[in-house]
Amino acid sequence: MPDDQPASVAADPGRPPRRPSRRSRRSDMDLLLGAATSITNFETLDQQLEGLVLFAREAVGAERGSLFLHDARSNELFTRVADGLGLREIRIRAGAGIAGHVFQARRALIVNDVTADDRFDRSADTATGFVTRNILCVPVVSFQNEIIGVAQLLNKTGGDFTVADRTLLEGMTRQASIVLQSTSLVEDAKRQRKEDSELLDIVSDVSTEINLGPLLTKIIETVTKMLGAERSTLFLNDPKAGQLYTEIGQGLGATRIRFPNHVGIAGAVFNSKTTINIPHAYADLRFNPAFDKQTGFFTRSILCVPVMNKSGTVIGVTQVLNKIGGVFTAEDEARLRAFTAQIAIALENAKLFDDVQTMKNYNEAMLESMSNGVITVGDGRRIVTANASARRIMRVVGDELLGRTVDDVFAEPNAWVLQSIERVEGSDTSDTRVDAELDIKGEKVSVNLTTLPLRNQTDKSIGSMLMIEDISSEKRVKATMSRYMDPALADQLLGSSDDILGGKSIEATVMFSDIRAFTTLTEDLGPQGTVALLNEYFSLMVDCIQHEGGMLDKFIGDAIMAVFGTPFPHDDDPDRAVRASIAMLRGLGRFNAERVSRKLMAIDMGIGLATDTIVSGNIGSPKRMDFTVIGDGVNLASRLEGACKPYKAKLLISENTQKGLRGTYRMREIDLVIVKGKTEPVAVFEVLDWHTPESFPRMGDVLSVFRGGLDAYRAGTFDAALRRFEEALALHPKDGVSRLYVERCRHLIANPPGEGWDGVFEMTEK
Repeated sequence: MPDDQPASVAADPGRPPRRPSRRSRRSDMDLLLGAATSITNFETLDQQLEGLVLFAREAVGAERGSLFLHDARSNELFTRVADGLGLREIRIRAGAGIAGHVFQARRALIVNDVTADDRFDRSADTATGFVTRNILCVPVVSFQNEIIGVAQLLNKTGGDFTVADRTLLEGMTRQASIVLQSTSLVEDAKRQRKEDSELLDIVSDVSTEINLGPLLTKIIETVTKMLGAERSTLFLNDPKAGQLYTEIGQGLGATRIRFPNHVGIAGAVFNSKTTINIPHAYADLRFNPAFDKQTGFFTRSILCVPVMNKSGTVIGVTQVLNKIGGVFTAEDEARLRAFTAQIAIALENAKLFDDVQTMKNYNEAMLESMSNGVITVGDGRRIVTANASARRIMRVVGDELLGRTVDDVFAEPNAWVLQSIERVEGSDTSDTRVDAELDIKGEKVSVNLTTLPLRNQTDKSIGSMLMIEDISSEKRVKATMSRYMDPALADQLLGSSDDILGGKSIEATVMFSDIRAFTTLTEDLGPQGTVALLNEYFSLMVDCIQHEGGMLDKFIGDAIMAVFGTPFPHDDDPDRAVRASIAMLRGLGRFNAERVSRKLMAIDMGIGLATDTIVSGNIGSPKRMDFTVIGDGVNLASRLEGACKPYKAKLLISENTQKGLRGTYRMREIDLVIVKGKTEPVAVFEVLDWHTPESFPRMGDVLSVFRGGLDAYRAGTFDAALRRFEEALALHPKDGVSRLYVERCRHLIANPPGEGWDGVFEMTEK
């Protein structure tokens, strides 16, 4: 090749141009033409950038060079080659460093001593070990006078950069700008087509998933990768609860999130149906940093878009956090909106499937938990389903009944069941058999049987259903339980009118008591030991209840339910219930002392009392009487018994019970609580009369200090409250309630509750 031919004209368009000879300097015009022609033989922007940089570096005489183009989507300057640095792409803000200054100022800059210029960014030198002495940086201007980037040369060989160098570099970049701009536009178009194609592929893949959990996982993984973010979460709307919720989110672990659908940034997006893009989260008043504190994550930028179905209803929001290397752009917003619009149908379908599956699981669980046996019969009189109670009654395990015909299962001597089925099939009405007898493997079982027709949505017969109630145990229990009812009360009940059996509203005090850690006891004692323990324990407890005129309602496993005030009320039923409870706890102390002397395990229990208007009477039918009580007071007493565990208490009573007391008892108010299923707070009191000076020393001092701590706690002065509760705990180190409040105060001091604090504690467990 002759020395005066432009060196950029290379034989192989896949390789950078051969460097021009520096021994035969050509005219500036030749160099300018060479700059333009040096890149025309290359197809890709990478090759064109590399070719132009090498040509300019050799023409001017510099050690290194780079050419940055402007990315309008992110407002960044980027280069895909930095000669000598070994990096394939560098991105900087369009305003950072000397290159950013030149881009914004639209003027070339010669810095022959970078150490004296504050605009010089030394991080690249630090990272690579290269030492920059001087810089020539010029804007790359198109023929439409548009700034499309900057060209930069480092370290003039043998001296300083000159004005002639600047003029030459400006001319070279202008000559090459039209090719660079054209190639950049073509590559942008190719990239956009590729992204669109990838988006369609992703949507197609995601839309094939019908299960909600895996679908949400796919969506957030796709969104995070697609937008180059650190985390993302998709919140769905629960219209019944008015909440946004998710159980799937990157970085959340097993955390489940639910919050009102008007709260926070996600709530604002949900209600406004508009996208919110926040480049600096902590500078935005809508951002709540509490979750960052909880998880240790630091949120920098947020992009949140609504997820709308085809009718325009918002069904959720997608939230993406922390764009890697910058902030979320308008293009990110558009891509995320397009993606969520495409997957909205898949989300609705998966959510519907999840709701149906949840309902199916709920129905199956309800069926399995029923005490009555349920058997469904389908085509060919074959058994389709049989719940746990049916399998227990029929003395079978697993799926032994399924697929068999009822003619086989209920052959003689149980043919009366087949007669009931045939009657239902012939008349399409239900059939009931009361106190009938099944012969199950030679054992007589007393049952109530109801046979019902089954019909589908089009009112077509699809079979029948058998509901079997095993009343064998009830007969035995009634005979046994008669020993636990006060004879006088039994006489009154038997001689009373049908009004009492039919039901009436009455104010009464309900008691629930329960043995603690009963499962562990049964494992240690075995079946025979457990029965022996319960017989002793129940005899002692029932005697205390009967002594105060209470009615034993039922045994629930190891728990006791009793009522004071029904079927016949007394003027002092709350006192009777409290006295019976105190007697039960004192009796338990003597019972445990005797067990310990025999080297047996001591047992513990909790008691809850609640006074309220309840309904008492014969709940059920005249043929199967179950005299019991129902109402809020029953539920509250059960909740208070359960609350004994977290409060480390033995006897808790409701506010109404405390107000109804006529006698004087040693007690203290311990909290205002909202029990599960209720919205109004209830004051809870702990009765302490069962204690001895040994089990609760200095009780008067402790109660006085505790009262002061509770007042400070409700006033929101947690430091003062903490000191009082710690003082109470020092007086009585085993006081569980004081210990609980010490922990609460420390938590609230570290995590202030805000202005809405009212001192009310919400119980989330039964």
